[in-house]
Amino acid sequence: MIDSSIVTYPKVTAILRGYDYDQVRCVVKNMVGTRLGAVEVAMNTPGAPQIIQKVAEEFGDDILVGAGTVISAERAKAAVRVGAKFALSPICFTEEIFRICKDGGLMTVPSAFTPSEVWNMFQMGADIVKVFPAGTLGPQYVKDIQAPLNSMPLMVVGGVNADNCQEFFDNGATYAGIGSGIFQHRHIIQMDSEGLKADIQAFEKKVRW
Repeated sequence: MIDSSIVTYPKVTAILRGYDYDQVRCVVKNMVGTRLGAVEVAMNTPGAPQIIQKVAEEFGDDILVGAGTVISAERAKAAVRVGAKFALSPICFTEEIFRICKDGGLMTVPSAFTPSEVWNMFQMGADIVKVFPAGTLGPQYVKDIQAPLNSMPLMVVGGVNADNCQEFFDNGATYAGIGSGIFQHRHIIQMDSEGLKADIQAFEKKVRW
């Protein structure tokens, strides 16, 4: 089983929202063997818990499968129940969500916008803090907040794509979560394996690991 500790957490997480099981499975199947080592299935996707469970059972040895949009204790409990390895959110976690995830062995990636929120999430036990929406804040923001607070494991999400991802990394981001910035929507909808492979290859050529 793939190690989900922060030491080995993949640098880029593919974000999938609103796709059915077959479409998610097709994407993840084509991620195996590439540098895209993690996939987040958003919990506001219809049937998300079942999708996470089935994909994790089939590909969990090769791809880290987690839950996204974890904005409630109920969603956190569902993520634990189906075997997710991490929980991401577009908002700060509550103490209850942290407790549920920690007790269930999930890595925690709550979101933050301000320096105070970033610091508070780490103080509450976050493994990684998601800076969102990163595209609005810009790459320089990541560097600016780490100057007084010291280096932190930050994941940039929202408006990050193949063209600007490396700039975020160059400015101190450790991780990136990317959806439409990697895959063409039609390739996912049509379950076009050749198109998905081409999308991944094009992304990997632009981003240094």
